[in-house]
Order: sequence, then structure tokens, then C-alpha cells
Amino acid sequence: MREQNNLEDGRHLRSLKTRNKIIQAAQLVFLKEGFQKTTVKQIMEEAGIGYGTVYGHFKGKDDLLIVLMEDVMKRFFEIADTPFFPSTRQEAESIIFKQVLEFLQIAETEREMMRVFSDGIGLSAAINQKWEEIRLRFIQSITKDITYSQVKGLARTDLKAEIVARSWFFSNEMYQWEIVFNQNEYPLEEVASTLTTMYLDAIYK
Repeated sequence: MREQNNLEDGRHLRSLKTRNKIIQAAQLVFLKEGFQKTTVKQIMEEAGIGYGTVYGHFKGKDDLLIVLMEDVMKRFFEIADTPFFPSTRQEAESIIFKQVLEFLQIAETEREMMRVFSDGIGLSAAINQKWEEIRLRFIQSITKDITYSQVKGLARTDLKAEIVARSWFFSNEMYQWEIVFNQNEYPLEEVASTLTTMYLDAIYK
């Protein structure tokens, strides 16, 4: 029984190593070729494995890019999941500014991979759906924070939290893509400060 468990553990470990090898190879090829030009054969050759092995772990290049998206988005979600329990407008401003700035900074440091994501979003229904799921998670998190501020009497209650959250997210997302494609000409701190001030003045008392 023990030998059988050791054998299964060994197979599982080899499978994980192969999976990670494929993911790493896919990232290299995506960064070099872009999503549209990347092929599973190129990924296979970069990983130094057989053609069927890739499909034993992933459905295709769309599936691989989604895995890479999820990995990058973990950093963004850490920002979205920042504890948000301000007791004053000033505290809310400090937290929100930090969140916005970190959001924009990640877009800057992950610029090359984000460009691949943009390529994939425009070409693949599965990848586009994944991006919509990511958007929704952000919007839900923002809605929760706005609702908290409304309950605590810090924010206006005549505005629907989810609508405000969607507007706020899309404003940040617009600057995110501008940074990714080198279209932003302002310091990130200035962008973050301006966005934060406009947001607070719109909904906070």
C-alpha cells in the first residue's frame, strides 16, 4: 500500500513539473509571438515535450493564456481584497489612493503580458469571458466597499453602489490599458491622486 502511494505521489509530482514546464514555455512564446501568432507546436517545442503531452494538460493555447491571466490577476485581486473599514473620509482616501496606485503599478510592471491578454481578449471568446469574470469580481469587491461606506454614513446613499462601482472600475481600467500600451503621459502618482479625488468628491460626504 505504501509503495502504491509513493508511486502515485511520484506520478503526481512529475505531472505537476510537466504542467509548470508547459506554462513557462507558453509564457515565453506568448511574449515573443503574441497570442494570435502563437501555436501549440511552438509551445511544445519550447517546452521540449511531445505534442500530445500539451493536450494532456490543457485544451489549447486559449486555456494556457487563461492560466497565465489568473496568475497575474492574483496580484490585482490582492489589491481588491485589501481590508476596507475606514471610519473617516481621510482614512478612506488613504486606502483608495494606495489601491489605485498599486493597480496602475502592476499594469506597468506586467505591461508585456497584459498586451498578450488584450490580444487574446479580442480574439478568443473563452479569454474574453474570463476577462468579464475578472471584471465582475473587481466590481463586486468595490460594491462591497461602497456599501460599507454608505452604511457607516461616509458616502451618499442616493447612489446605487453597484452602478458607482462599475463606473469606478471602468475609469481605472481605462488608465490601466493606457499604461499597458504606453499611451499615458502622466506620473502614476498624479493619475492615482486625480482618480481618487474625483471618486471621493462624487460619493463621499
